[in-house]
Amino acid sequence: MNTNTNRQVVVIGNGMVGYKFCEKLVAKQKNERRFALTVFGEEPRVAYDRVHLSAYFDGKTADDLTLAPQEWYAENDITLYLTDPVVDIDRERKEVRSHHGVVVPYDYLILATGSGAFVPAVAGVEKDGVFVYRTIEDLELIQSYARQTRNGPARRGAILGGGLLGLEAAKALLDLGMEETHVVEFAPRLMPRQIDEAGSGVLQRQLESLGLTIHLSKSTQEITGDDVITGMQFADGSHVDVDMLIISAGIRPRDELAKSAGLDTHPRGGILVDNFLQTSDPAIFAVGECAVAHHMIYGLVAPGYEMAEVVAARLMGEEKEFRPYDMSTKLKLIGTDVGSFGDPFAAEPACRTIVYENKAKGVYKRINVSADGKELLGGILVGDAEQYNMLLQTCKNRTILPPDPEDLILGSRGGEGAGTGATAGGVMGLPDDALICSCEAVTKVQLCQQIADNGHNTIDALKKSTKACTGCGGCTPMVKDLIQAVMKQQGLYVRNVICEHLEYSRQELIDLVKINSLKTYSDVLDALGKGDGCEVCKPAVASVLASLWNENILENGHATIQDSNDRFLANLQKGGTYSVVPRIPGGEITPDKLIVIGQVAKKYGLYTKITGGQRIDLFGAHVGDLPQIWEELITAGFESGHAYGKSLRTVKSCVGSTWCRYGVQDSVSFAVEVEERYKGIRSPHKLKSGVSGCIRECAEAQSKDFGIIATEKGWNLYVGGNGGSKPQHAQLLAADVDKETCIRLIDRFLMFYIKTADPLARTATWLTKMEGGIKYLKAVIVDDVLGIAADLERDMQRLVDTFKCEWKEVVDNPELRKRFTHFVNVPDQKDPSIQFESLRGQKRAKEWA
Repeated sequence: MNTNTNRQVVVIGNGMVGYKFCEKLVAKQKNERRFALTVFGEEPRVAYDRVHLSAYFDGKTADDLTLAPQEWYAENDITLYLTDPVVDIDRERKEVRSHHGVVVPYDYLILATGSGAFVPAVAGVEKDGVFVYRTIEDLELIQSYARQTRNGPARRGAILGGGLLGLEAAKALLDLGMEETHVVEFAPRLMPRQIDEAGSGVLQRQLESLGLTIHLSKSTQEITGDDVITGMQFADGSHVDVDMLIISAGIRPRDELAKSAGLDTHPRGGILVDNFLQTSDPAIFAVGECAVAHHMIYGLVAPGYEMAEVVAARLMGEEKEFRPYDMSTKLKLIGTDVGSFGDPFAAEPACRTIVYENKAKGVYKRINVSADGKELLGGILVGDAEQYNMLLQTCKNRTILPPDPEDLILGSRGGEGAGTGATAGGVMGLPDDALICSCEAVTKVQLCQQIADNGHNTIDALKKSTKACTGCGGCTPMVKDLIQAVMKQQGLYVRNVICEHLEYSRQELIDLVKINSLKTYSDVLDALGKGDGCEVCKPAVASVLASLWNENILENGHATIQDSNDRFLANLQKGGTYSVVPRIPGGEITPDKLIVIGQVAKKYGLYTKITGGQRIDLFGAHVGDLPQIWEELITAGFESGHAYGKSLRTVKSCVGSTWCRYGVQDSVSFAVEVEERYKGIRSPHKLKSGVSGCIRECAEAQSKDFGIIATEKGWNLYVGGNGGSKPQHAQLLAADVDKETCIRLIDRFLMFYIKTADPLARTATWLTKMEGGIKYLKAVIVDDVLGIAADLERDMQRLVDTFKCEWKEVVDNPELRKRFTHFVNVPDQKDPSIQFESLRGQKRAKEWA
């Protein structure tokens, strides 16, 4: 390739891939300036992040999404024409002509024209209120129309398309406050290209629980209305009324300019390119979603960036070609994690499929293992994609699997955490050339060198030096793991910071908040942080403030930083109703209290269910009824059971020596005492406990965060257990101790956990990751090697002494009661959209419509 100096390179298209090509070529030229760059953009603004376009409705501005300011182009001698698309390519003269008549010669031409929204040929698509979802201008039009249609603000919106882009657009409608949001999909399931039928079913239930109405196998026949949309008519005769429609039914490559220039294109659209991304004209390249490479269009940003790298390298004389690209992807769709990697649809007998499904929690995991059980071929994750990065690396690097491949998604039998057997050392066990960041083609060894040799041990530093984490962001968790692993190898202190707004670990934050007597989130952010905060640091700070000061979580500005359940002191359930769970210490309850629960349930029409934690759940409460329900329960002697909070849930017990002929100690009385002591104390995650009256262990104490088992000589105390999807046995902390000693040790254990655990870490995870494990924990808690036992006991006693029932606080405070209404202007009116149906002699809320 001719790489003489001062050659002209023209780029048509200033999207993410067009910009990335410029960035790559500028970086490779350094100060040589072999090429003069000219860029034509169709839009009125510089390149911006389309991957996170939906963040525009979360408060991000166009400037926040900008990839580089206009000054960057000038600083790097790039001539930029905005709002001026190229309309003609003269291949003989090697010139391009723009809409405004600008003519620029080229030696090499880069087509980065991207794609446009595919709009199906449906009658009525031209009506007002019908939009596509591709650019910031599109979003501005959607936002403006939603605020004020001809008949007032839009209340009912629909999305045509149930793929990745469609569900992203659905989130936008939810963010705009639509009362009804419909997703219409032609295929029989959501995301048919990424996940299988079972995974799609789990995703659908999760999305429906958030308020979306899903219509599958629907062929849209007509968009109804005069000149303004009023609804959608389907081929099966059904109809849905809507005020606005967003079409997100796929993409169509922008190849019209290439066709008019006589370049070879695919019959179904797209510019044909070879392995070097050259078109049928050797001087013209095509990159991104306009190009057909290896018989397909790559609709993700990572392969587009790799195309940009290949062309920039070729222009600089490097030998590089574009190879078939892995299309694995992970994203969060309206709060639900979805991941798909390798060959997600591999079928037997070519492979063995392992599936885990938890419908109650909305989790689906599938992995496809080679027939000999040695390799991971692909998989699907819905609802919990925490293991995605390691699974992807295990698949791509053909890592030999553990003897029990199901450990990859379920966790090892010893409770060591999901997937630990897969890579023999976690992220550091991956080969050096493992591609950690697909978007920017950054390998493990490149990151490790930056961390170890250049001291770039923060995400921000690595973003600047390697560009990792700057694309889709999916590699960020693994990059964090690499930072910690490399620093640990070097013997350096590892700080697991909360987020970009509070660059402290939770341990550091709790000390700083205490030392500085910071009492509100605003105080914390002003004194210790930056920016406006986010959904990560708000609940983390809320937990720290509650653990330190034990103030009412709904007063003094605390309410807005709570998770949704804490904000209403109840758990939001399907259908828009709430559940009420009064505390029943130790599972012991009098007949009179049982009667009161029955009376309250009947009065307010609540569904009742005995839980596994020996309590009674009352489901189906309207938000406006919550204070009245609490008031009646409090009058009968009940308190909040904190089923909504990251705090102590239950202390399960067997009947012990009170009734059982095998019991050796009074487990019920001890369970009641333990639950009364630790009720309401906020912690990094929820806490569960159990007290068994003998070694038969009927209370299942060894599956709890802390469990107590009676012996002939006293009590054995176990800690760090866990049930759920990753069961883990608790470990013995102390044996044959008396009741008073046991309480003191629990005080110390819980406060040490509260002070040192990461946000949302259960005690099992915390203990598993702890240096020295149970041996170290015994030294701290039992032997007091750090000399902090008295402080831990004192801090716990202060929390115990300052306990107040949160329900009672609301009941006794008229201002707080006002918050529990569905309509602010009509406080007594209930949500009319909530409907019920009968179920085995009770009633349940219908699915959210």
